[in-house]
Amino acid sequence: MIALVKYNAGNIASVQNALNRLGAESILTDDPNLIRTADKVIFPGVGEAGTAMNYLKQQRLDEVILSLNKPFLGICLGLQLMCKSSEEGNTSCLGIFDTQVRCFPPQDKVPHMGWNNCINQKGPLFGGIETTDDMYYVHSFYAEPCLQTVATCDYILPFSAALQQDNYYAVQFHPEKSGTVGQQMLQNFLNL
Repeated sequence: MIALVKYNAGNIASVQNALNRLGAESILTDDPNLIRTADKVIFPGVGEAGTAMNYLKQQRLDEVILSLNKPFLGICLGLQLMCKSSEEGNTSCLGIFDTQVRCFPPQDKVPHMGWNNCINQKGPLFGGIETTDDMYYVHSFYAEPCLQTVATCDYILPFSAALQQDNYYAVQFHPEKSGTVGQQMLQNFLNL
């Protein structure tokens, strides 16, 4: 069973549909016991950092997430909340990844929206995925590259497209909206 962390962020249905296509059973929950006993956990999200972190703390899900030793995947806002802090609302985040989340400078269209690359890939999430394969992005904030960066993208400036620390994985793009390449990535996560 895959637990999808419920924290009042959007895009849950797309992730559940992508998992269904792969034959994976999932449940949307903010119940700490269901999250702890799941085989794997996905932390999806489209939303605002401060509101999302407040909900996690109210439900004590921040403590649950930090205590997990099973495969855990953050998507988009999920990735950002796994960093130290975010400029969005000056939010203190979970601190799994040793990096800050910044707002894109207004030198080009913001948000960064559409298909873009995912290069310098390493790690098990990228099995069967080429650096020429594009992913689908929608975000105004980005995680700065750091030691846990396992893939990058360049839009206005280079940023972390994917991060990994131990059992914690995260991607800035939306694998559930990235066609067959995204399906491959989700399958790679399910295979961990």
